Amino acid sequence: MTRVVVMGGGVAGHTAATFLKKWLGDAHEVIVVTPNSHWNWIPSNIWVGVGRMNKEQVLFPLAPIYAKAGIDYRQSKALSIHPEGDEQHEKPFITIEYTGQNKEGQSEELEYDYLINATGPKLNFGATPGLGKGSQIGEHTVSVCTADHALHASRELQEIFNKARRGEKQKILVGTGHGTCTCQGAAFEYILNIEHEARKAGIRDKVDIKWISNEPYLGDFGMDGMHLGSMGYVMSAKLLGESLFAERGIHWLLDAHVNEVQEGKLSYEQIDGSEGEEAFDFAMLIPPFSGVGLKAYDKAGEEITDKLFLPNGFMKVDADYSAKPYAEWKASDWPVTYHNPDYGNIFAAGIAFAPPHPISKPRKSPNGTMITPMPPRTGMPSGTIGKAVAHSIKNLILNGEHGPLRSASMAEMGAICVASAGTGFKAGQAISFTVYPIVKDFEKYPGTGRDTGRTYGEIGVSGHWIKYLLHHIFIYKAKLHPGWTLIPE
Repeated sequence: MTRVVVMGGGVAGHTAATFLKKWLGDAHEVIVVTPNSHWNWIPSNIWVGVGRMNKEQVLFPLAPIYAKAGIDYRQSKALSIHPEGDEQHEKPFITIEYTGQNKEGQSEELEYDYLINATGPKLNFGATPGLGKGSQIGEHTVSVCTADHALHASRELQEIFNKARRGEKQKILVGTGHGTCTCQGAAFEYILNIEHEARKAGIRDKVDIKWISNEPYLGDFGMDGMHLGSMGYVMSAKLLGESLFAERGIHWLLDAHVNEVQEGKLSYEQIDGSEGEEAFDFAMLIPPFSGVGLKAYDKAGEEITDKLFLPNGFMKVDADYSAKPYAEWKASDWPVTYHNPDYGNIFAAGIAFAPPHPISKPRKSPNGTMITPMPPRTGMPSGTIGKAVAHSIKNLILNGEHGPLRSASMAEMGAICVASAGTGFKAGQAISFTVYPIVKDFEKYPGTGRDTGRTYGEIGVSGHWIKYLLHHIFIYKAKLHPGWTLIPE
C-alpha cells in the first residue's frame, strides 16, 4: 500500500486529496494534514465582510467529508520535512503537531511515499509594523483573508456605517498593506462592495472611500494587467478599473508600500521615493504572503531547508529560478509538473509553490524598497494544479516511476474570474472576465502577451448571479456530493 500525505486542506490540497482517493480507492492511503477544522470558500469572504453572508455560509467541517471519502484526516500543522528519512525511519517522513481532535500539542512523525505541499500562505501581517504580529492581524486594521477575519471586518464596518448615519464623516481605506502583496483582487471586490452598501444605506455622502495599492496602475492584479476583448473592442484593465472607481467616486493611491500602521493613520512610500500619510477610520489592508515556515532536514539531521524552499518559504519546483534580468524572462520559466527537482516524490500545489519571478515588472524605489505585486495563484489555478499533481502521483503509483506527469503550466493555463461589485438580485453587479494565459507569453502572443480572443470581460447583474451560483456550486463540489467530479476546477 502506497501512502500519499497532503499538507493542507484548502482549494489545492482538498482537490488533490479527494481526487487521489477517488482514483486510488482503498488499495492506497491518502492522509490530509491541516491545522484547520473547516473548509472555507474564500472568494465569498468579501460578502461576509460587508454583512451579506454569515460565517456559516462559507464554511463546513472537514472531518465528516474526509470520513465519507475514506481519507485519513489529521487536524495538525506540519513542522518539518525529512525527505531522506533518518536513523529511525527508512522512509521519508514529516513531523506534525496536532491542533485539534483532542490531541492539541501532541507531535507525530508521519511517513510517506509521496508528499504534496499545499499548505497555502502564511498571512505575513508582521511584515509591516502595526499591521499585525507575525501571522496575526493587529488592532488598527481588519482583514477578509479568513472567515473569522471577515466577520470581524463586518462588525467594524457596521460601526463605521452607524457613525455615518449619525452624520459623522468617515474615511475608509482598502487595499494592500505592503509593497510585495498579492491578492489585490479580493481587496478590489471588497472596496466595491463597501461602496455599494454605503449607497444602499443612504450614507454614501458621509463616507470617503480610498484605494491604496502596490500596483503600478489599477487592474494590474499582479498579472501585469490585461487587455480585455469586449463588444468587438480591446480594452485595458487599467481603463476598466479607473472607470469603475471614477463612476463610484472612489479615490486611488498607487505605487505605494505601507511603511507602518498606527491607530487612525498609516505612512507610505511610493515608487519615486516620496513619502506620505493617510488617515482612516476603517482600513482593510491585505497582508503579504510567505511560505508557512516549514523546515527540512537530511538523513543525518542537518538542515537542508534552502534545498527545498526559497528564502520566502515557498517550495522549489520544476521552474527556472536563475537570477536572470527581466528582459530575459520567458513563459517557459514557469513550472509544468510542480515536482521538486531534488526529490521527485515531493510536489507543491497552489500558493505553496515558488514562482520563478513576478508576472508584473519588478520595481524598486530609490530607497531600494520593492514595490511590485506578486503573482496570484489562488482559486482556479490552485484547483487546476492540485488536480494535475494528483493525476501525476496516481500515474506514478499505478504505472511505476515512468508514469507520465501531468502538465499544468500557468503559462499555458487560462482562468475565469468573477469579481463582485456589489450584491443584490436586481442591483448587484460583477465583473466577469477570462484571461489566457495567466502568465504572459510574448513569444506566442506578441504585443499583449495574451490571446485577446480568449481574454475578455464585461460587467453586469448577470455576473453577480453567476458569482452567487459559483459560491453554491463549489461548496457542493468540495462536499463531494453526487457528480462532484464533473464540476471543473
